[in-house]
Amino acid sequence: MSADLAKRLRRETEGEVLFDDASRGRYATDASIYQIMPIGVFVPRTARDVAIAIDIARDLKVPVLARGAGTSQCGQTVGRALVMDNSKYFRALLDVDVANRTATAEPGLVLDELNAQLKQHGLWFPVDVSTSAQATLGGMAGNNSCGSRSIAYGNMVHNVLGAQAWLSDGSLLEFGPVPKMIDRAASLAAFVRALSQRYRDEIEARWPKVLRRVGGYNLDIYDNQSERPYTPDGSVNLAHLLIGSEGTLAYTKNLTLKLAPLPASKVLGVVNFPSFQAAMRAPEHIVQLGPSAVELVDRIMIDLSLANPAFSSTIQSALVGKPAAILLVEFSGDDRPALLSRLKDLVTLMGDLGLPGSVVEMTDASAQKELWEVRKAGLNIMMSAKGDGKPVSFIEDCAVPLPHLAEFTEALTQVFRKYQTHGTWYAHASVGTLHVRPILDMRQDGREGGAAKMRAIAEEASALVRRYKGAYSGEHGDGLCRGEWIRWQFGPAIDEAFRAIKQYMDPQGLFNPGKIIDPPKMDDTALFRFPPANAPHPYRTSALKPVLDWSAWNVQNNPVTGATTAPGTGGDNTGGFAKAVEMCNNNGHCRKFDADTMCPSFRVTRDEQHVTRGRANSLRLALSGQLGTDALTSQAMYETMDLCVSCKGCRRECPTGVDMARMKVEFLSHYKARHGYTFKDRLIGSLPQYASFASAVPWLANLRDSVPGAPWLSEKLLGLSARRSLPRWRSNTFWRSHDPTLFSGASAVLQAAAAQAPCAMLFVDTFNGTFESENSLAAARVLRAAGYTLHTLNKGSSHYCCGRTYLSVGMIEQAKAKAQALLNSLLPFARAGVPIVGLEPSCLLTLRDEFLVLGLGEGANILAKNAFLFEEFIARELKAGRFKLPLRTLNKPLLVHGHCHQKAFGAITPIMETLRLIPGAKPELIGSSCCGMAGSFGYDANHYELSMQMAESSLLPAIRKAPDATLVADGVSCRHQIRDGTGREALHAARLLETLILN
Repeated sequence: MSADLAKRLRRETEGEVLFDDASRGRYATDASIYQIMPIGVFVPRTARDVAIAIDIARDLKVPVLARGAGTSQCGQTVGRALVMDNSKYFRALLDVDVANRTATAEPGLVLDELNAQLKQHGLWFPVDVSTSAQATLGGMAGNNSCGSRSIAYGNMVHNVLGAQAWLSDGSLLEFGPVPKMIDRAASLAAFVRALSQRYRDEIEARWPKVLRRVGGYNLDIYDNQSERPYTPDGSVNLAHLLIGSEGTLAYTKNLTLKLAPLPASKVLGVVNFPSFQAAMRAPEHIVQLGPSAVELVDRIMIDLSLANPAFSSTIQSALVGKPAAILLVEFSGDDRPALLSRLKDLVTLMGDLGLPGSVVEMTDASAQKELWEVRKAGLNIMMSAKGDGKPVSFIEDCAVPLPHLAEFTEALTQVFRKYQTHGTWYAHASVGTLHVRPILDMRQDGREGGAAKMRAIAEEASALVRRYKGAYSGEHGDGLCRGEWIRWQFGPAIDEAFRAIKQYMDPQGLFNPGKIIDPPKMDDTALFRFPPANAPHPYRTSALKPVLDWSAWNVQNNPVTGATTAPGTGGDNTGGFAKAVEMCNNNGHCRKFDADTMCPSFRVTRDEQHVTRGRANSLRLALSGQLGTDALTSQAMYETMDLCVSCKGCRRECPTGVDMARMKVEFLSHYKARHGYTFKDRLIGSLPQYASFASAVPWLANLRDSVPGAPWLSEKLLGLSARRSLPRWRSNTFWRSHDPTLFSGASAVLQAAAAQAPCAMLFVDTFNGTFESENSLAAARVLRAAGYTLHTLNKGSSHYCCGRTYLSVGMIEQAKAKAQALLNSLLPFARAGVPIVGLEPSCLLTLRDEFLVLGLGEGANILAKNAFLFEEFIARELKAGRFKLPLRTLNKPLLVHGHCHQKAFGAITPIMETLRLIPGAKPELIGSSCCGMAGSFGYDANHYELSMQMAESSLLPAIRKAPDATLVADGVSCRHQIRDGTGREALHAARLLETLILN
């Protein structure tokens, strides 16, 4: 069947047909606890492809599962079906009617992309989900998504005006206002109306009367039961029947959306509470002030945010003391004075409630945006704890009326205690929906296992929902984890009505079977991503001896206290590597397209294979034997890892801390051990070894770019792109030509450190010492001019190296040898408190990252704590009041491109602070991801096109738009890419400062 399906899809469509085990495995999971291997994957390019694929699937009796970003938390987007991924090609904005505030779009369009296009018209689509950077409109419609501001704008169902969708027989229907329905659509509307009338008493008795009810089908479109009517005038829109149907009734071709004006202004009040229960009692009073959002962040999430370098400073700015919970209360609109007045009303209200001084007022737009980013990442921050016990989604969307919120949360907390666990609370306090995930170990079986506890907790939680007249499914849908509770919520009669709707619209059961109608048991271990030992096919990993130290992930955690055991005690037979890989919970944050870094190759290819999540899933499946023997070192795995540019964006931006760059080093070591190193690998890895020889005869080393035909030959023999220039070798390297008057020697710098006088050790890397020695000399002159005693390592014409080039090709032992030699030389200075200052981000930050997992001992930690990038060091000294440097005025625009590793290690702020020392300078950070060069990546002939596409996505266009700007880029490969792509020269910050020193 699958072979025939794949054959016909390839022959009859233009889409991508992916039926290999690795591709299927990457689509076997979403952000839930479940995993089901699909029959195959199809990526349609056009609406015609979709229609033909539905016809083929119907002919072959193969189920169809429509998928967007694959971030569903209840298992809606996994199944034994043909998975059709709309997110790559089927994502056009088809029409915008500014006057009537409507837009029509294809289902694969991402919410943030839609709103970016609408912004020029002063409009937005206000279903503001936390996954807006990756959530597709089709997925949002399928789930009836809600978002933080539903109290002001309603759910997805309130904001969809119409839809075109295919039924399983291939017919294309227009869904919209019922009076306009004709032919088959009119018959469907009449059928649903008859059902609604037949079950009116049951609907009145059993239907939850809260805004946040997304379970089952919207049978109440003819007899509204929601706090907020589906339409302003009470009319019936048949498109609303599809919203929340999880792709079980039809396959969406396009959606027509209701837009809202962008509010001209927003203000935020962050209310700090001494107890969680106090925070739960406040929302019913706060909503009387007319906020556009009231969002909860509890203490556990506060602590996790404080521990995350991407969020720590932001969350700290919102706190008063050490609160047990905070509420983010937003007011938005066009009248800013009125908003500020309501913010004062909030302050008064909290005083009246006995909490004076509890509100942090945020009126600055950038500060508000940063705090909202922390809140939006909340779900994934919760998943960042190490160990097998994880917050599990199955009761997280229970919604209750606000007057019962405090009682409900307290009762549910007692349920958690009964089963020896705890939950982390966050989200939509304004509408009585609080996401809570108890910590469970889904790999453990028996009475203490995750499945058993999940069932028991769900049963008690459901009883509480019924007692407080709430909805069991309040936002994230039904899927596999809440589907079986539909009949419980609505009763057998309405459940049969739902079945009748499914039968009428999809009599063959083609679309997403097993969701809403005839769902499986939520605790069927055969469907788990990590089936326990008593499951038919338990999850196990094959033993592996890692080359890097992953023991920090090889731990277990306590579900009650959250405490983790010592590194290396988690029982992982891969030394923690598998557990590090398994930290990916498929949240899809790596699929975003904003100004951050992650994930550069995906931004160009839009392939699931080439996103951090896709790579992590591939590694997990390989390590657990689900892709066959030797899958870890297979060619398929190499192709999956190949386009990872080791930007380390995921190290900082992935909410669960998946460091794919480090994982690629681990993978390459095992892959090359099996397949061997190529001559190009050795050429790249050992560059620091032969650098001194090549620089002694630069005319010989530079022949490649000067002899006709040599670039072509280098591409054929070495795989180095003929379209890419190579770095120019030179004889006047730093070590051959540096000015000795700049450096005072080892004893002088140690004496200065002992006297707490300004001093530093300048670590000169291979690139800034060999190819661009002027950068190292400039840094030395800047620091000397600021009064610092300096020293640098010197091995004659050679130099010490961090091992970065060896790491990039998986040569771990050679890298470790280089790292050990450098550590031995720098450690005496680090122990004495001498700051180690470097210029090249990828090299200096190796001292703070990979040095810690190469088995170099405690000395590596000491060195890491004393290693700084040039601008980090200056920023630190500025704060301490020690750095003074008279500079001339810069009367030109100043554009800054941040190296990926600078971004990953939070070193962008220091470079901006340093450049602001320049009188008249207004440094502007280019909103770009990776430049595309990424060390040796951009030199590779197979990568050249992708490299340039990465650069052209934002970096190079921004530079071309500012022809008069001074350009700053600290990364040697970044400067090379800018030169190749624009013909412009970018400077290291040290060189710019040097040119402006007042003599």
